Amino acid sequence: MKEKVLFVSHTSNFAKFNLPYMKWFRDKGYEVHYASAGEEPLPENICCDKEYKIPFNRSPYHMDNVKAYKQLKKIIETEKYEIVHCHTPVGGVVTRLAARNMRKSGTKVLYTAHGFHFYQGAPRQNWMLYYPVEKFLSRYTDCIITLNQEDYQLTFDKHFKAGSVYKIDGVGVDLKRFSMVDESRKNLLREKNNLSPNDFVLIYVAEFIPRKNHELLLNAVSKLKGRIPNLKLLLVGTGRDWELCKERANTLGIADCTRFLGYCRNVDELCAMSDVLVSTSWQEGLPIGVIEGMACGLPIACTKIRGQIDVIQDGENGRLYMPGDVDDCQDKIFSLYENLPERQRMAKNNIRDVQRYSLENALVRMEEIYTPYMSHT
Repeated sequence: MKEKVLFVSHTSNFAKFNLPYMKWFRDKGYEVHYASAGEEPLPENICCDKEYKIPFNRSPYHMDNVKAYKQLKKIIETEKYEIVHCHTPVGGVVTRLAARNMRKSGTKVLYTAHGFHFYQGAPRQNWMLYYPVEKFLSRYTDCIITLNQEDYQLTFDKHFKAGSVYKIDGVGVDLKRFSMVDESRKNLLREKNNLSPNDFVLIYVAEFIPRKNHELLLNAVSKLKGRIPNLKLLLVGTGRDWELCKERANTLGIADCTRFLGYCRNVDELCAMSDVLVSTSWQEGLPIGVIEGMACGLPIACTKIRGQIDVIQDGENGRLYMPGDVDDCQDKIFSLYENLPERQRMAKNNIRDVQRYSLENALVRMEEIYTPYMSHT
C-alpha cells in the first residue's frame, strides 16, 4: 500500500510552488493529495492523485474556517497521511489544528512560513493576533520551514516548540523558464504585446490585496509619467482590490500607461520584455516575484523590508526604498531609468546571484528536510 502525502494551502495559487515537490513525492512512490480553497485554476500538469476544495477564508475570524477545519480533519483522519505539508497563515493554522490527533498515530506535520505576519515594525495588532497563535501551534508542528533570516531567528528568540526549524532559500525558481533574453527576442515579445522597443516597462507581479500596496506604485507612476514619457506599467495578478486599483489609475490619469493583465501564465515572457521589476509590498517572506525578475536579468526596485533585503542589496542588484514613501519610490525608479549602464551592471549581478535560488538547489534542500520524516526513500 502506498504511503500518502497531503499538501495544503489556503490559495490554490500555491500549487505552482508545490508542484515540483508533489512530483518528487510521486516519483518516490507516494500517493499525492492537494487541498486548497480552489479559487484559482490549477496548473494543467499538477502531480496529484486527489484534489480537495476546502472553504478556507483569508479572514481568521470567518466561520468558513470552522467548516474548513471539520472537512480537513475528516480527510486527514480518513486518509492517514504519513506527511502533511501546509502553507499560508490560514492554511497553516487550520491544518495543524485538524492534524493534531493524527500526529499521535505518526503523521508528521510540516509548515512553511512564507513570512510571519509579526515582524520588526509590524502593527501591534499583528503581534497580538498572529504571534500567540503561531507560537501555540508550533507545539503541533514537527518542522517549521522559514524563508528569511528574521523569521528563522525569531523562532529561537521566542522559543517556538516545533520539533525542528529550518531556513531555505525560497521554494525554487525554474531558471530554464525564467531567463534573460537578447535584445532581438525582447523586441519580438514587445511587438507581440503591443509595446514599443523604446518603452520603459515596469512590471509588478502580485495579488491585489492591501499587503502588496499597489496604491503606492500607482501614485509613484502618476509622478513619473511626466518624467518618463514612454513609461508603461504592467500589473500581473488578481485579487479583491483589482477594480479599486483600476479606478485609482483612472483617477490619477495613468490608465493609458497602465495595463491590468489579471492572471497570466506567461509571466516569464512578461518579465523578459520588461526593464525593471517593482515591488511595493509592505510585507514578504522571500519574494518569489522578485527572484523571478532577477532570473530574467531585471534590476529590482523594491521596498526595504524583511525578505526583500535578503535578496536585494541597494546599488548592487537593485534599489531599495522605504515602505509607503511615494517620493522615495519614484526617485529610485527614475534613477534606474536614467542610468542604462547601472541597469546593465545590476542585470549581470542578478544573473549571478539568482543561482542560489534555483529549483535544483531548492529540491536538494527540501529532500534533506523531507527524508527524516519518510518511512521509505
